[in-house]
Amino acid sequence: MKFERLVVGGIETNCYIVKSGGVGIIIDPGADADRIIEKASGFDIILILITHRHFDHIGALEEVKEAVDAPVAVHPLDRIEGCDIELKDNQKIKFGEEVLRVIHTPGHTPGGCCFLVGNILFSGDTLFPNGPGNTSFSGSNEQAILRSIREKLLVLPDETEVYPGHGASTTIGRERGLY
Repeated sequence: MKFERLVVGGIETNCYIVKSGGVGIIIDPGADADRIIEKASGFDIILILITHRHFDHIGALEEVKEAVDAPVAVHPLDRIEGCDIELKDNQKIKFGEEVLRVIHTPGHTPGGCCFLVGNILFSGDTLFPNGPGNTSFSGSNEQAILRSIREKLLVLPDETEVYPGHGASTTIGRERGLY
């Protein structure tokens, strides 16, 4: 598996293009559709995954979806227009030679999800270096995000690499001591 991080939009959202065996998945096409489409060319995009419904993670969704002709998947508690597939906790999605596992992590939003592929976790706005995602938004819940992190993410091995929705990466081992 290979992946590329694109920093897109004014809020500098991380969009990820994950590739395996000639196919790929786009995670959080937040802005700059042309850049995302260009980086995703040359292989078959089979799915667009959304970690949560906030505008900075879906701003380019409509244009990217039309260009790559792939279904969009999001948790039903964060349902958005254009959604084709409802994600479930612990759902497994095979692509190329990899299996991605959906981890429902409510707190930042009710339907927030992280995506685990091997020892790589795409954490959306649930987990960042040195802390959880923002819970000051309507529908956010500080206790829920802390429970999601403790019960669903910190149980992963220390060497699990965490790639958040904004900013730099970290590892589960580095974050474990904060909770």
